[in-house]
Amino acid sequence: MLRELISLLPLYPLAAYAALEVDLDSRESIKQAAAQVAEDLLTYYHGDEPGQIVGILPGPPPNAGDYYWWEAGAMWGTLLDYWHWTGDATYNNITYDALLWQAGPNRDFADKNWTSSLGNDDQAFWAMSALIAAETKFQDPPPDQPQWLALAQAVWTEQTADNLRDGGCGFGLRWQAISLNPGFSYKNTIANGCFLNMGARLARYTKNDTYLDWTIRTWDWLISVKYIDDQWNVYDGADISDNCTTITKQQFSYNAGILLQGAAYLWNYTSDQIWLDRINGLLDGIERVFFVDGVAYEPACEGGVCTADMLTYKGFLHRWMAYTAQLAPSTSGRIMPLLKSSTKAAVAQCTGGDNGRQCGFHWTSGKFDNLLGAGQQMDVLAALSSLLVLDAPVAVTNQTGGTSKGDPDAGSSIETYSELARITTGDRAGAAILTVVAITFASFSLWWMLK
Repeated sequence: MLRELISLLPLYPLAAYAALEVDLDSRESIKQAAAQVAEDLLTYYHGDEPGQIVGILPGPPPNAGDYYWWEAGAMWGTLLDYWHWTGDATYNNITYDALLWQAGPNRDFADKNWTSSLGNDDQAFWAMSALIAAETKFQDPPPDQPQWLALAQAVWTEQTADNLRDGGCGFGLRWQAISLNPGFSYKNTIANGCFLNMGARLARYTKNDTYLDWTIRTWDWLISVKYIDDQWNVYDGADISDNCTTITKQQFSYNAGILLQGAAYLWNYTSDQIWLDRINGLLDGIERVFFVDGVAYEPACEGGVCTADMLTYKGFLHRWMAYTAQLAPSTSGRIMPLLKSSTKAAVAQCTGGDNGRQCGFHWTSGKFDNLLGAGQQMDVLAALSSLLVLDAPVAVTNQTGGTSKGDPDAGSSIETYSELARITTGDRAGAAILTVVAITFASFSLWWMLK
């Protein structure tokens, strides 16, 4: 036995070396570690292989893979931020191809292939990635191809449609984009938060205050239905069947984070003190609810089971807090130390996978949790790269060097949604299963938090 143990000793330095290692006080070390995490993230993507669909992760569940369409859109946004903050352009070509391939025939990220689960938030995550491309002067497509700014404008404009906002509870945007989909009667924070976020960024980029007006109305609506309370808790949503009075009081970090980033863009654009006050209020709630001893934590699921969607939220929170530190500089002294301490914990548990450096989700545990996936890699990639935000150029506008071409009329046709509504019985059944699973999980996780 002793001889066998001695024979294994040479392997131990290798195992230690395989773990993700980084000096968070060194920009170069952060970049090197982030590059490793990005490399491992892309092992989950096969869209650049023969016979695969460009731009998407394997899915949708339950039969085709773990990931819904929207998560790939979020991944490309993560990789765009990674490029912008680190300077590593390794994945720019596949990001470019993915965004254009998934733009759809109407150039609005609403392809009928994804009809059965097309939420307004899903469409918006792709649009927000296009906005990053516009704001960072990412490679512009040829004139005959969809343009980054115009893609985001199309999505935003389509989401102003009356049929997505009627039926009760006033002004708010419905969760689902298609009337036949279960969830169409639910008005939630993430759909409205994404709409607010896009509007804030479009207002700043184009100086068109129509976007600003709608953004302010969206914030006011979220307050009026009490999705944001006076303690800066940010709740998930409610159904229009009872006029949005029975609120699902789960708190997910991406709900608070999307509003935080939107408010930061609005502060940067308007210099109106009310937005800085709202930023600081949201930060109060975020620190209280979503950080434990300086480490990001997802309270709605970490005590139980997290869905593949929920496994992405910490990365969004890190990225959107980083944007806030840059766009509203008075918050950087508060935000950046928190992101650093959280990233330290995130990296410490990246000891999994065949290469010994892949990441799990439970950062507060201090050890790898055996949960591998694209979401977990996105989270840690976001955490590492976001530490470099203050050294990167701030998001441009069309007056500060932005080159992306816009189209204020993009998305003004209602044909997109009338075409998408023609889905099959099988599609509807799949959407129904998705909604039942989501509602069941929401009920279980809320019970877990309260028990």
